[in-house]
Amino acid sequence: KNGPEGKFSLGPCAERMGEILGQKVEMISDCIGDDVAKAVDAASEGDVILLENTRFYKEETKNDDDFAQKLAAPFDLYVNDAFGSAHRAHASTEGVTKILSPCVSGFLLAKELEYLDGAVTSGEKPMAAIVGGSKVSSKITVLNALVDKCDKIIIGGGMVFTFLKAKGLGVGTSLAEDDFIETAKEVLAKAEKLGKDILLPVDIVVADAFSAEANTQIVNVDNIPDGWMGLDNGPKTTEQQKEALADCKTVIMNGPMGVFEIEKFNKGTFGLVDILANITKENGAVTIIGGGDSVAACEQSGKAGDMSHISTGGGASLELLEGKTLPGVAALDDM
Repeated sequence: KNGPEGKFSLGPCAERMGEILGQKVEMISDCIGDDVAKAVDAASEGDVILLENTRFYKEETKNDDDFAQKLAAPFDLYVNDAFGSAHRAHASTEGVTKILSPCVSGFLLAKELEYLDGAVTSGEKPMAAIVGGSKVSSKITVLNALVDKCDKIIIGGGMVFTFLKAKGLGVGTSLAEDDFIETAKEVLAKAEKLGKDILLPVDIVVADAFSAEANTQIVNVDNIPDGWMGLDNGPKTTEQQKEALADCKTVIMNGPMGVFEIEKFNKGTFGLVDILANITKENGAVTIIGGGDSVAACEQSGKAGDMSHISTGGGASLELLEGKTLPGVAALDDM
């Protein structure tokens, strides 16, 4: 964003892409200008050229028209296969589509839309959503949208404690957003009115410090001690989740159940990932993992390959699940 930075250069990507393709990938040290035009003019059929990071220009994120013109100048058509940035209206995702034609999606982007958008709009029932992560504030929009669309909603991670406080329970020193207690109450009331099941943990792994060396114990959610913080789901909660998901045909996971990066607090997340892997394999359920931490948890547990779809976009998958239109998708031709 402040000009070229070596650590954000796409040079290593060119090298790796060359290894995967088994051919030389020419790396250009810019994304606009004469060097790019010359390389494109000199290219033969089958050649691959990688341009430098467009964000080295502040005009990229501003979706500047002149910059988009320069980006598009050497090219004839546009293919967007970057789902992870499709929720941004930038020069390289939206601006160039006003200049080039045709503008189409790549196979990865098409697959993301098929699974994520398809699940939300026409997924097979019963449908469940798993919403985790640290804060209600960052997930409230997607939570509200999923309560409308899903039959069951499993809530996990740090955001649980705001919901527990909303139910009048003590949470010790656990992360809780007091400003969102009323919001949590509204979500619970909405789910009850619509006849939807919201599953909160029944037991919690608590610790006396946020540390791998902390002392831990498993307690019921109505018995979290003062001075202790919840950092993972307990085993009874994982068993409850297994029962709830047993009949589900579509499951969307966005966010972990605890601090899975620390071994002491990974059992809730990894246990849930195991459940999803099993219902995919044994029941033919469609399981969709959206969001960076959820993907990391699946990969760490070794179960990523057992899921129906692992999304490559964190913010993009969240916005799609919220029912928002992604600018980078809306800009493409309807072909």
